[in-house]
Amino acid sequence: MKILHVDRNHPALIEGFEALGHENMEAYDTPLEALNPLLEKAEGLVIRSRFPIDKKVLQQAKKLKFIARLGAGLENIDVAYAHQQQVILLAAPEGNRNAVGEHALGLLLALVRKIPAGDQSIRAGQWLREAHRGWELEGKTIGIIGYGNTGQQLAKKLQGFDVTVLCHDIVEQKGNAWAEQVPLHQLMQQAEVISIHTPEMPQTIGMIDQQFIDQMAHPFWLINTARGSAVDTQSLLKGLETQKIRGAALDVLEYETKAFSTIFGTPEMPKPLQKLIETENVILSPHIAGLTFESHLKLATVILDKFKAHFHTK
Repeated sequence: MKILHVDRNHPALIEGFEALGHENMEAYDTPLEALNPLLEKAEGLVIRSRFPIDKKVLQQAKKLKFIARLGAGLENIDVAYAHQQQVILLAAPEGNRNAVGEHALGLLLALVRKIPAGDQSIRAGQWLREAHRGWELEGKTIGIIGYGNTGQQLAKKLQGFDVTVLCHDIVEQKGNAWAEQVPLHQLMQQAEVISIHTPEMPQTIGMIDQQFIDQMAHPFWLINTARGSAVDTQSLLKGLETQKIRGAALDVLEYETKAFSTIFGTPEMPKPLQKLIETENVILSPHIAGLTFESHLKLATVILDKFKAHFHTK
């Protein structure tokens, strides 16, 4: 096969396809509008998130047999049309699930113990111990919304803490030894921490809104390592202001786009985002939960294994 790569990934992926006898076409910096000659030849397409694979792109790639995305979700692909064209879709949530689970736990601990704020105060020449008195996880109830690969990894890592872990998922019977599956209303009645691990889909966009916050029985900490669209920033800011939300740790933001990194310090910066940045009990990281040296290789390995299962089985 001729396999078109439009995003850079671990070299093991290129090497793996070559070892299987396939031809790699690398176009990491080629703009979408100039890709048509390569798309017409491509029988495989390897992507991350550089641009959406919509119906127009799929119509250009008439020979396409598979699309491999080195990540957890497929929301940047027109899945329905791809299936209509009998294009096999491969994703790799197993590749970075451990990384995301660790990052979510790290954000949670940093948030409840006010670690970043304490660090910043010392760097500012202040020694404010009482101002940075934090909370312990022991005895708390952690609610995980979305109990797939990453949600389960967080629950697994919480087993070393004396906490109650509840999970909610649209798929029934997902609960296991690490978390009890409950209806969403029960989770909202009991949880003191909410960690989001959902894919982007219509029912998850704006899921954490003012109504959700108001219906939470307890003030809570919010962790989001899933998709920025899951949290309505205006509602989050109001929740932080009223202290219904004790603090938030976000690896993803509602306003993320491909040009997102260029808006900081410019008039294009959304005012809610600026206010979020200025809020003390908020921790932000630049969409790196799944970005580790180990996951870089794991993602490539998972894709290669799934590719071989589809195209190299006897």
